[in-house]
Amino acid sequence: MMAEQDAAAHIGPDRCGHPNDVDRRRIERALAHRARYRYVRPTVRAAACGYCIESPCCSRHVDDGGATILIAWIEFVPASGCWRLYWRDHAQQAWRGHAEYVALAALLGDLNTDRARVFWP
Repeated sequence: MMAEQDAAAHIGPDRCGHPNDVDRRRIERALAHRARYRYVRPTVRAAACGYCIESPCCSRHVDDGGATILIAWIEFVPASGCWRLYWRDHAQQAWRGHAEYVALAALLGDLNTDRARVFWP
């Protein structure tokens, strides 16, 4: 699956500094502390100026067969130095904006908590 197909145009890491291995590993470590579906192992991979999170669909709400689905897209915005978090609208096959953050740690906290159940359906 290509997260960037329906997202913003690809901006290379030379323009925004992301993706990079340090922040990718930081995101992977943080996901181990999420509140929902802790028994599956999500994957964090490079995406347009950020990171895409995919995970097996254990709830069967999105895919009855339990295939790997898109969970979130994290984008770094070089102009503002902020982070944007997107959730996947599986019915419409599109990314939807969730919020913008000054710090990656705050973004990861919201992603892990997922009170509205938009990320981990």
